[in-house]
Amino acid sequence: VQLVESGGGSVQGGGSLNLSCAVSGDLQYYLMGWFRQAPGKGREGVTAISRDGSVRYTESVKGRFTVSRDNDKNTIYLQMNSLKPEDTGMYFCAARWTTSVDFRSLIPSDYYDWGQGTQVTVSS
Repeated sequence: VQLVESGGGSVQGGGSLNLSCAVSGDLQYYLMGWFRQAPGKGREGVTAISRDGSVRYTESVKGRFTVSRDNDKNTIYLQMNSLKPEDTGMYFCAARWTTSVDFRSLIPSDYYDWGQGTQVTVSS
């Protein structure tokens, strides 16, 4: 499956961005995740959304980020509010075809397909 992210950009701290990830396959069969990577650091799981819409967030974004999926449009979204400089990085969406409806993971190796990423830069 091919994944194409969009919506990144540069914002001041406290601002908002809404990322999108378009999926070439039938989204209803995929676990989806958002990951980010800051310069010089490893890839970090930000959020995951299962086939049945169950979600998981990393602690640092709880209450600020919201993930959603639209299976009819084969697209997932990441609404990011109250952005902080430490949110800066390349944001990737990832997919895993699965028979499990509620499996959620923030582990990069649990995903099989990745997008090219979209840059998010938050200035102080």
